[in-house]
Amino acid sequence: MLNLCISAVSSNSGKTILTTALLHHFKGHVRPYKIGPDYIDPQFHKMVCNTPSVNLDSFIMNETQVKWIFNNYKKDINILEGVMGFYDGDNKGCSAYSVSKLLDIPTILILDASGSYITISAVLKGLITYKEQNTIKAIVLNNVSSAMHYELIKTQIQQDHKNILVLGWIKKNLESLSNTHLGLDLDDISKIKSISAEVLENIDLQLLKTLETKNTTKDTQKYPFEVLEPINKHIAIVNSKDSFSFMYHDNMQFLKEVFKNVSVINPSHDEVIATNADVVYICGGYVETTKAYDSLKNSNNFKQSLINHSNTKAIYAECAGLLYLGNKVDNKIMSGILDVDFTLEKKFNRLGYYYNSSGIKGHSFHYTKEVNNTKAIDILSKSLGGKGKLGSWQKDKIFGTYLHTMFRNNINIIKTYFI
Repeated sequence: MLNLCISAVSSNSGKTILTTALLHHFKGHVRPYKIGPDYIDPQFHKMVCNTPSVNLDSFIMNETQVKWIFNNYKKDINILEGVMGFYDGDNKGCSAYSVSKLLDIPTILILDASGSYITISAVLKGLITYKEQNTIKAIVLNNVSSAMHYELIKTQIQQDHKNILVLGWIKKNLESLSNTHLGLDLDDISKIKSISAEVLENIDLQLLKTLETKNTTKDTQKYPFEVLEPINKHIAIVNSKDSFSFMYHDNMQFLKEVFKNVSVINPSHDEVIATNADVVYICGGYVETTKAYDSLKNSNNFKQSLINHSNTKAIYAECAGLLYLGNKVDNKIMSGILDVDFTLEKKFNRLGYYYNSSGIKGHSFHYTKEVNNTKAIDILSKSLGGKGKLGSWQKDKIFGTYLHTMFRNNINIIKTYFI
C-alpha cells in the first residue's frame, strides 16, 4: 500500500500542484484525503481523480476516530494533502505532522527553491529536528530554475541528510500554469493532464514508490463512535456545486447510513423538496456571493417548497444554509424563514476552530455577520466555555448555525435537530 502525505513549509509552496499531479497520475487507484477542515481542496481532488476526498480532522475527532475514518475509505494508494505548513495547526492537535504521525504515513515535503540553495538544507534540518519522530522521508523541490540549480541543492541535501530521499524537482514558470488559478477556480480543470505531465517530468516516481509502507492501522478496529440506530425517516439534503457545496464526504455517507430515505436537492435546478421529507439539511457554500446567488435567486419552486416544509418540519442549516434561512444578505433576498438579516463584509468575521456552548467542536470561516442578533441562541468561541460571538439561530424546529462539524462523532446533533 502506498500512503503519502504532501506538506510544505507554508501555504502557497506547491502542495496543491504536486497533489494534483499525483492524483491525476494514479487516477482510478487513489483515495485523496485533506487534513483539516478545508472544503475547497476536497472538491478539487474529486474533480482531478473522480474519487471523493475525505477530511481527516484530529481536532473535531479523536485519534481513534481519525484512524477509523482513514481505514474506512482507504484504497491501494492514499494521498493526504496537508494544511498550511507541516506543523501548523499542531497547537489544536490537527496538522500534517500530527495526522501523518498518527497514521504512520511518510511525508513528502515540497520546498521552494527560488533564490536559494544551501539554505534549503538548513530549513530542512529545522523541520526534521523541530519535533522527534516526525514522518518527513522525502522532498520535492519547487520553482527550480535549471537542472544545474537542482543538482546543486540535491548534492547539499544528500550530504547533510542521509535518510531523506530527494525525489526530483518542478521547474518554475510552468507553461501549463500560466493562465490558470489552480486550487482556486474549481471550473479550471481543462489543463490537469498537461499540468500533471509537467509537474512530474523531473520527479522519480519509481523512487517515490519505495516509500510504500504497510498499513499499521488495523482493519479490525472496532467502531469508535456511539451507535445511532437507523432512522425510519426521509432526509432531503440541499447540496449543489453552484451554491451549497460545502459538505464533508463522511457527513453525506453517514446520513445515508442512518436515514431510511435520502434525497439530494439541487436548488440551482429549481428542484423541490418532497412533501414527504421529514427533515431538510442545508450545507454551507457561497450563497452570499453574486455568482452563487444568481444561480438560485429565481429558484422559486425550491424556495416555496422549503418554506412549506419549515411550517411544521425540521431544518438544520450550516453557514450559507443559515444565510439562506434568513431574510437577506445586504440586498440579496433569501427565504425569510428565520427573522435575521446579514451583511457581507470585506474582512472575515470568523476563521478557524470553534466550540459551541454545548462543547461541540467544529470550524467556521465566513465574511458575513448578522445585523439584528437579538434572536440568536448560542455563541461560538475559540476555547471550551470561553467568550465568543453569537453564531446560531433557532425558531421552533428550524436551526441555523455558522458552525461546521462532523456528524458521525456528534450524533446528539442528529438526535436534537434532525429527528
